[in-house]
Amino acid sequence: MRIQNFRHTGIVVTDMIRSLQFYRDLLGFKIQIDRVESGEYISLLLALPKGRVHIVKLSSPDGVLIELLQFLSHPEESSFPGVTPIGCSHIALSVSNIDEIYEEYREKGVTFLSVPVVSPDNFAKVVYCRDPDGSFVELVQEL
Repeated sequence: MRIQNFRHTGIVVTDMIRSLQFYRDLLGFKIQIDRVESGEYISLLLALPKGRVHIVKLSSPDGVLIELLQFLSHPEESSFPGVTPIGCSHIALSVSNIDEIYEEYREKGVTFLSVPVVSPDNFAKVVYCRDPDGSFVELVQEL
């Protein structure tokens, strides 16, 4: 196999401060890298002339990384056919008490698709919510 390991999931956001309030402050991810990148490397890599992007890499307790990207040079191009569209399908996070988290986050204004539900095989209790840009986050508590 040519793949050595999983590096990170990238999520394009429209407002880094608002997104950090969700991913860092609410979900508990820890900032590993916070920087603005620009110049020839970024422009070539992302095929974005004069590209400038605010990148924040955050880690979960088990070391899995997510990378938040706010395209400062192309904020209006969320439908650009390259790397700038907002969001990804979803990320899934393991949690210890989904019912408490659901109530706490709902009170803080997080949008959920449903209440937490038990999977047909009784393996997990699961709920989907949305981050500030509408990207899906799946919360899973193994039973």
